[in-house]
Amino acid sequence: MVLPVLLADQWLKVWVKTHCTIGQQFELIPGLIELQFIENEGMAFGWALPGDAGKLALTLFRLIAAVGIGFYIQRLARDGAPRGLILSIGFVWAGALGNIIDSLLYGVLFSASTWGTFAEFWPIDGGYADFLMGNVVDMFHFTARWPHWVPIDLLQGREVFPPIWNIADASISCSVIWMLLKQKKYFKS
Repeated sequence: MVLPVLLADQWLKVWVKTHCTIGQQFELIPGLIELQFIENEGMAFGWALPGDAGKLALTLFRLIAAVGIGFYIQRLARDGAPRGLILSIGFVWAGALGNIIDSLLYGVLFSASTWGTFAEFWPIDGGYADFLMGNVVDMFHFTARWPHWVPIDLLQGREVFPPIWNIADASISCSVIWMLLKQKKYFKS
């Protein structure tokens, strides 16, 4: 469960990083979703802690959380938790690990992505950042917009979901939504 998500996430991120320039866009399903390459220095929705110390703190927090999730999955399996819960937490873990790999290694393994050039894998001059200081690669963007007949003026014509995300983010988000829907079954006590 973890490995297929992790491999798909990393394969797509490496492909995007080495075949697209920052900001480059391709329509996948016209009017619904596009591939748009950006790099995220921080957390979800582009939030970031300030400076190098903030970046380091975020990466270390991610590592500690991932280790904790791994131990939690082991405990759930040992205690006979519902299979769906274990799978859901596993997908959260896969997503977390996917984004951690970017933060840990991409700064060292790739040259900087720019508006006009592709990143190089294992550049001769070194990567764009130190170990633990890499950016997360994001690429999916919903382009669907709220229709003009929506009764809320602030929504009319605006994007339904403007953040740009990746497979790891989707794995985490879908799993959390699934656990919320199944919480009565998974968390009986």
